[in-house]
Amino acid sequence: MARDLISRYIWLVDILNRYGKLTREEIDRLWMRSPLGDGAPIPPRTFFHYRRAIEENFHIDILCNRRGEYYIDQGDDEHNRSFTNWLLDSYAVSSALRDSQTPAGRVLVEDVPSAREFLPMVLEAIGASEKVRFTYAGFNRSRPETDILFHPYFVKRYKQRWYMVGLREKSNDIRTYALDRVKAMVMVSERFEMPEEMDPATFFDNIIGITLSKAAVRTVKIRTTPQQAKYFRALPFHPTQQEEIHDSYSIFTYKLKLNYELVHEILGFGTAVTVLAPRELRVMVTDELRNSLANYDEPFITQDND
Repeated sequence: MARDLISRYIWLVDILNRYGKLTREEIDRLWMRSPLGDGAPIPPRTFFHYRRAIEENFHIDILCNRRGEYYIDQGDDEHNRSFTNWLLDSYAVSSALRDSQTPAGRVLVEDVPSAREFLPMVLEAIGASEKVRFTYAGFNRSRPETDILFHPYFVKRYKQRWYMVGLREKSNDIRTYALDRVKAMVMVSERFEMPEEMDPATFFDNIIGITLSKAAVRTVKIRTTPQQAKYFRALPFHPTQQEEIHDSYSIFTYKLKLNYELVHEILGFGTAVTVLAPRELRVMVTDELRNSLANYDEPFITQDND
């Protein structure tokens, strides 16, 4: 798909998202003023093709009411809305950087190398329901593992890293692989069928991070300082978040599975967060704190600075 076409699709989604409802005449006026336009209205047939391509590629429906106004069907799917928002945020940032006079050295971003090298191939394989074969250099292996035959079901980004989730054919189980640890990958001309019970939208519903777990969902309660509570209200720690506000603190409740990422996310908040329940999570957090503190019980060996 040509890059300029993708920009046009996202432009159309963006203006409908911002303005709500627009007639064809209003869309054309905005189009003729946009950097993508050529000073002429969008031909009716072209507009039809744009709507169909947006639906097929991004699963975003553009509807028209009886007054001839076009609008985005928001639907009831929270994950679809999140994808739309991410798409528009990415477009807004790229457009702002492209159109501004800000020197590149004044804009600092985190690098996501896996998105450039292997993400396009994985997305293509997902769209075509075709298997991939790859070499993987996991952190817990001394040598890269080769010839992994995989059915990519969906992808997820977590902490600036892209992961693919799917079926590893040899072991016949669901695995998660970080794309930045993939060393080589090719698409295989063999199709796969994603199981009907596999729902990417709910797969990580009660999980912080990307570690798969068959453990039971627990009620997690944490106490926060008033300052930290403001951050959680602005950017919830997890979609199941509920808050009890007290005079000098807040208690947040979540429905989560206990895993490695949850413990380390909590530790990252330092003294602003205290685990109240369940007991198992308190033990996991305090064990990590004790082990970390033990590292500083050893004599510190200083080295002369050059």
